[in-house]
Amino acid sequence: MQITIYHNPACGTSRNALAAIRAAGYEPRIFEYLQTPLSRGALAALIARMDIPVRKVVRAKEPLFRDLRLDEKDVGEDELLDAMAEHPILINRPIVVVQNGQGVTARLCRPSELVKSLLAEQASKP
Repeated sequence: MQITIYHNPACGTSRNALAAIRAAGYEPRIFEYLQTPLSRGALAALIARMDIPVRKVVRAKEPLFRDLRLDEKDVGEDELLDAMAEHPILINRPIVVVQNGQGVTARLCRPSELVKSLLAEQASKP
């Protein structure tokens, strides 16, 4: 299995997910998205792979979210994607991508314990 974690080392949840991946015996590719921001297209593709609405990936607790008025009801997914691409601190984390012989699965692992079920689920696939 190949594992990538979209990681913020300042985030306790992200650090816990990384530790759980390593405790399971894997050394993931660590993508520090604040250091190397994702393009809008890459971010859109990652969210599409997770098969969840963009709003579930945006970090609504970040003060910038309100400062940019992204909390208003008429803000659409395109505006949220634009904001996350321009301000990567708005991306919720960690996002873990697992590639195995059956394909690629991506999941927002918040709380961090979700990474354990993701790894178990992917390891059991032939």
